[in-house]
Amino acid sequence: MLAFGAIGIVFGDIGTSPIYAFRETFAGHHPLTPDREHIFGVVSLIFWSMTLVVGVQYVSILMRADNKGQGGSLALVALISRSIGRTSYGWLLILLGVFATALFYGDSMITPAISVLSAVEGLTVVNPGLQPLVLPIAVGLLVFLFFIQSRGTAKIGTLFAPIMVLYFATIAVLGVYQIVFNPEILLALNPWYAVRFFINDGWFAFLALGSVVLAVTGAEALYSDMGHFGRGPLRLSWFAFVMPALLINYFGQGAMIIGMSPEVAAETIKNPFFLLAPDVLRLPLVLLATCATFIASQAVISGAFSITHQAIQLGYIPRLSIKHTSASESGQIYIPLINWVLMVAVLLLVLTFQSSSNLAAAYGIAVTGAMLIDTCLMAVLLIAMWKWKLWMAVPVIVTFVVVDGAYFLANATKIPDGGWFPLVIGAFTFTLLTTWARGRKLMRETMIESALPIEVFVKSAQGSATRVKGTAIFMASATTGVPTALLHNMKHNKVIHERVVILTVQIMEVPYVTDANRFQVEDLGHGFYRMVLRYGFMQSTDVPAALKDVKELCGGKFEMLQTSFFLSRQTLLTAERPGMPVWREKIFAWMLRNSASPMEFFNLPSNRVVELGSQLEI
Repeated sequence: MLAFGAIGIVFGDIGTSPIYAFRETFAGHHPLTPDREHIFGVVSLIFWSMTLVVGVQYVSILMRADNKGQGGSLALVALISRSIGRTSYGWLLILLGVFATALFYGDSMITPAISVLSAVEGLTVVNPGLQPLVLPIAVGLLVFLFFIQSRGTAKIGTLFAPIMVLYFATIAVLGVYQIVFNPEILLALNPWYAVRFFINDGWFAFLALGSVVLAVTGAEALYSDMGHFGRGPLRLSWFAFVMPALLINYFGQGAMIIGMSPEVAAETIKNPFFLLAPDVLRLPLVLLATCATFIASQAVISGAFSITHQAIQLGYIPRLSIKHTSASESGQIYIPLINWVLMVAVLLLVLTFQSSSNLAAAYGIAVTGAMLIDTCLMAVLLIAMWKWKLWMAVPVIVTFVVVDGAYFLANATKIPDGGWFPLVIGAFTFTLLTTWARGRKLMRETMIESALPIEVFVKSAQGSATRVKGTAIFMASATTGVPTALLHNMKHNKVIHERVVILTVQIMEVPYVTDANRFQVEDLGHGFYRMVLRYGFMQSTDVPAALKDVKELCGGKFEMLQTSFFLSRQTLLTAERPGMPVWREKIFAWMLRNSASPMEFFNLPSNRVVELGSQLEI
């Protein structure tokens, strides 16, 4: 059942690539003649790319590197950092993981645009007169897609798997039908045809890699979504069903073209996927493919929500409003800001590029960049963490550096034609992520340097303030010193509650923290306590819910009606010697002002929260 469910959620991106990948190799920005030699070379490249990149690199190797069951670039970096400790190159690994995450946002903008647009363009195969309707229909579908995100995928998710199973079965049957008439296409299983393609065509074969790689886009989603289904079900669904269906369809497209005259082949190659079906079945195929691309887009958008949540928890993105759309599945979330930013970007892409062929030039550079980064992280994983022998590790690493590097360089040639877009998005996002992480680090260091020792404060507070009934919880980012909110409260109000808890929420570099390891409490005496509340980076930070589980650790149970939460909101000032360039400080200050309130992020009751402001130099 898990393998069945994975087909509907995880494989949408890579599953819809036959709609445009084979076509773009021959009819894209660097067209090839659709003759027998080129067809065999391209089909052979697709087969071995899918086998090596998806089957071996991601499904067989990287899926073994799970961080408590979770995958993805940030989870992999956290796993490696925790395993090998602090090293001289640790900062580089973190930057690579963050940049791979930044590139993912560019990919999550292009995938819905190219997928939906390529499917709707199938209408022109049914009736060329429908061409003027392609853009309006695509825009309407995409707007509808983003507007239903707030409802969550729990209800419509049950429909995803059956539709995708029907889609994969259909494209496999269409492929088999063509292969039966031209079985010689199966000779392309021999890698010699791919090698001969490079020998004979050289530079043009290299450029073709920029389109061939479209057949494996979505491979990183298998690793990122591992936590939802587990490596076993993903491997089963990939090797037993999805990969055979995709390869059969690609071979079927090749078989159909080599069985045509040069004139007919030159026309058919403009949209071979839909022409696999007989005339009477083309409209149903267009509708089915549109549903599949809709699901593929949904999966990428949900992935953007998950990656954002993960980055927030690890301290690379400021707090954002997060809404849970399922009472039973904590991973089903909705982040309004990310949703609307993605929608605007996707619609601009569709209206600017206007065709899936034009978008294909922009697609690939982000995916191949992330794949190359994953290969670098995999090298560290094999040598430093898994301790592979060099004679085993080096050939594996070199193979994938060559393969992924070639794909990345081939896509780099498309930068002037649109490949600049995901790079600009990636660079912009990378700047925001690293600026926030650096700014938070400087803030913590400044606050720790100026913090009053808690032991001194507890003793001095006894005779200088009035104790009142109730519990006061002061949220603090550091586990040492006195929170500024506590200092300001005593300075201005001259009162201290009978129970004072200094609470720090820590996000650990693991996806989940068990209840047994959730709390750490220190009794400071005189009714003062310091509590550390730990969460994994995939968990929701619901502080009141966690405090309900506290029995006698902190002087008794917490009654929300008798508890007040005190928060500190900082206003940043530029120091005489700023810790980072002034322009980055301004960006950080803007992000700090616009981040979600800790009240919302920690799910604190609004009528029990007091905010106290302070100024801080960094």
